[in-house]
Amino acid sequence: MTLKSGDRIIINGRPVVVDDAVIKKFVDGDALFGLSDGQILHVGKGELALVDNSVSAARTAFRELGNCTADQISLFYSKFAEKLLDSKIRQSLLNANAMDVQSAKERNRQTTRLLLTEKVLDSMVDALQMWQMTPQTTGKVLELVEHDGWWVQSEVAPLGVVAFVFEGRPNVFADATGVLRSGNTCVFRIGSDALGTARSMMELAVRPALEEASLPLDSVILLDAASHSSAWALCANRKIALAVARGSGTAVSQLGEIAQQSGTAVSLHGTGGAWMLLGKHPDADRLSQVIERSLDRKVCNTLNVIGIPQSLATEVIPVIAKAISSAGERRGQVSIVHACPQSLPLLKMCDGSLELAPLQDGELSVEWEWDDIPECSVFVFDDLKHAVEMFNAYAPNFIVSLVSDNKEEFEFVWRNIEAPFVGNGFTRWVDGQFALNKPELGLSNWQNGRVLGRGSILSGDSVYSVRYRADQQDINLSR
Repeated sequence: MTLKSGDRIIINGRPVVVDDAVIKKFVDGDALFGLSDGQILHVGKGELALVDNSVSAARTAFRELGNCTADQISLFYSKFAEKLLDSKIRQSLLNANAMDVQSAKERNRQTTRLLLTEKVLDSMVDALQMWQMTPQTTGKVLELVEHDGWWVQSEVAPLGVVAFVFEGRPNVFADATGVLRSGNTCVFRIGSDALGTARSMMELAVRPALEEASLPLDSVILLDAASHSSAWALCANRKIALAVARGSGTAVSQLGEIAQQSGTAVSLHGTGGAWMLLGKHPDADRLSQVIERSLDRKVCNTLNVIGIPQSLATEVIPVIAKAISSAGERRGQVSIVHACPQSLPLLKMCDGSLELAPLQDGELSVEWEWDDIPECSVFVFDDLKHAVEMFNAYAPNFIVSLVSDNKEEFEFVWRNIEAPFVGNGFTRWVDGQFALNKPELGLSNWQNGRVLGRGSILSGDSVYSVRYRADQQDINLSR
C-alpha cells in the first residue's frame, strides 16, 4: 500500500486528508489511526512487529499460566516483595530512578509521580503482600442453577493478555501484576521518563520472582520502547483481551479511540481532579484539615475545586484560604487559587500567602496539573442544588466530598450527583489500596458514561470473564 498527496481516510464517517508529513514517513506495512479531532497517527511496521511479538509471547504464557497453581502465584508475590526488601536491590532501583528523575528534570518534565523513594517501595511491598494473601478468583462459582436431570453453574475465568499503558510511575508494577491473581498475563508500556527504572525493576525483581515461582517468564512483559506510537500499537493489537490506559486526559483519550477503532476492550483512567462542596454548617476545624490533606501531592484524587455556599462565603473563606496556604507552606511554596468574582475580593482580604487569579469562564472544568505548587479553584454557589448542577456540568464526574454534618444534605448529594466516589472528608481516600486493601490498576470516572458491570476501582482480581459449565445426568434430556 502506498499513499500520495491528497489521499483521505475516513474518520467517524467523514473523509480527512492525510498530512504530507505522514505520507513522507509512511511505507508499506505501517498503520494509520484517525482521531475524532482530525489527527492522523502513524505507527511504523517495526513497532507493530515489536508489540505483536510481545503480545504473542504473553498470550502463550497465558495458556501456560492456566496450568500453574494458586500457590505458585502467591509465591511470585512473596518473592517479588522479598526482592524489593533486599537492600542491594533496593539501592540499585533507587539509583536507576535517580537517573530517570535527573533526565526528566533536564527536559523540564514533572517528576512528582516519577520519583521512587523508600516510602514508595514500602507501599509496593504492602501491595504485593496483599496480593499474596488474596484468594485466587479463577474457578470461583458465581451461580448454580439446578434443573431436573441437569445443572448449570457460572464460574470466574481469566480474561487473557492485559495491556497497560502507564505514565511515568514506577510503582505500577505492584498494582498491575495483580492481574496474575486472576489468571491473566500482562504487557506493560511505561512512560519514557520511567523506562530506566522499569528495566531495572524487571531485571532485578519481576523476572527473578517469576522464575523462582516457576511461572512462565513472559507472564509479565515490559514493552521496551520509548515512543508514543508503541503505546498506540499496543492498544490496537487484537490479541489483547483488555487495554488499561492511565495518564494525562489527552493521551488516554487518544489510546481509547485507537482501542475502540480496533475492537479492543479498553478501561480508561485519565482525567482526574476532585471537588469539595460545603454544606450549611461545616465544622471549621474539619474543613481546614480535609482541605490541607487533600492537597498534599498532585495525583488524580487531589482536590481541584472547592464550592462555597453564598450565605457562608464571608465566614468560611478565611478558613479555606489558610488551609490552602498551609498546603503550600508545607512544600515551601505559595499556593495558587483561581477564584470566581464573588470569592476573589474576600480571598484578597485574608491573611496568608496565596497567589490569586480570576477564575475564567470554563475553567471550572480545568484540572490543574501541578508538580510542586498546590493549585485549585474556588467558586460560590446559591444552594446545594445549584452546586450539584455545577458539578454535573463542569466536573469530570469523578470525586466529590461534601463537608457537612447534615445527613439529609449528604443523601441529597448521593442521589443527585454524577460521581462514582462520594465522601465527607478528604478526597485522597479514593484509592484501591488505601480504601479496599486491593492495589488498583486505575480509577474510572463517569465522564464518558457509567462503568458497566464493575466498580470504578479497577483491581487485579476484578479483571475476569465468566464461563458456564453444564452437567447432564438425564440422557433423555431434549428441547
